[in-house]
Amino acid sequence: MLPDFLIIGAGAVGLASALELARRGARVTVLDRFRAGAESTWAGGGILSPLLPWQYGDEVNTLSEYSRANFADWCARLQAMSGLDAEYRTSGMLVLPPYSEAQAFDWCARHGWRCEKRGQSDFLPTSSMDGEEALWLPDVAQARNPRLVQVLRAAALAAGIRIVESAEVTGLISAQGRVTGVMSTQGEFAASGVVVSAGAWTGTVPGLEALAETVFPVRGQMLLFKLQPEALRTIVLQDGRYLIPRIDGHVLVGSTLERVGFEKSTTESVKRDLLAFSASVLPALSELVMVHHWSGLRPGSHDNVPVIARYPGYDNLFINSGHFRYGVTMAPGSALLLADLIEGKSPAISAAPYAQAMTGLFASL
Repeated sequence: MLPDFLIIGAGAVGLASALELARRGARVTVLDRFRAGAESTWAGGGILSPLLPWQYGDEVNTLSEYSRANFADWCARLQAMSGLDAEYRTSGMLVLPPYSEAQAFDWCARHGWRCEKRGQSDFLPTSSMDGEEALWLPDVAQARNPRLVQVLRAAALAAGIRIVESAEVTGLISAQGRVTGVMSTQGEFAASGVVVSAGAWTGTVPGLEALAETVFPVRGQMLLFKLQPEALRTIVLQDGRYLIPRIDGHVLVGSTLERVGFEKSTTESVKRDLLAFSASVLPALSELVMVHHWSGLRPGSHDNVPVIARYPGYDNLFINSGHFRYGVTMAPGSALLLADLIEGKSPAISAAPYAQAMTGLFASL
């Protein structure tokens, strides 16, 4: 049986980690500086795949595919525990030009993905590129982020996990190469092991400042519209921007990648750009009043490769962070990988790529 664990950060990755450790017998407490799942997990789009996987390295795709293979069963189990619906569904993704057709088909053939050329009119009533062909990836799935947050939180509570919100960590308590607990704005918490999944704020945790250049905030802005249900049936992607339809007719439009520190304000220039993009793909959106415009801070990382490893200098301090755009996508696989590392088991995928960011830290300590 695993010992008591503290998880710092109650986003998708932190709660997934807590649930997996609890499933393996640990007693778990999760601390969050704000509210569970209220930062990047809530703010994102929930596409359960790298946007164009053939443009990413093996480290990203290996972890994403590991998660994708587990996501449906993982989500179903959590929904049963919580009694809530994350709106997980396979809606497919239509990739509009420009794209590298040869690269896409080669990658999909090698990785068992279905991929075909289709006319845009098969999916979009009208668009500025009507008549051009597009790539159709029918197996791309999505989850509705705010609903998934509710599922994760309720499932964690049902599993006996303690969640303490508004608990910003102000210091680590350590002795003889081990972290014995943390100090926070809600008091001190003792534990036999600590996992840091604090998202963009990972490098601000006292004692972990060395990670600030490894995991850093990247702002993303999104728009929301409301159409009739089934007016748009599939995710649409072009040049890193996308439309994501929800079951009830809401359509998300995103997103940006902005290195502006911890600034979460929205900007008029981005709103104009996203409005123009959305209208070019689905002109009906230009006739609607925008429902909401928001931003979130992703836990950026170099090449989108997260850090999942023991922190140098401590036997029982682990990092599970830096998932950039794909925290929800990678959450179940990252939790399995982390729990295997903690238990000393051989994981289903190699852990080495996700410890590479620690190399310099190990060398300096």
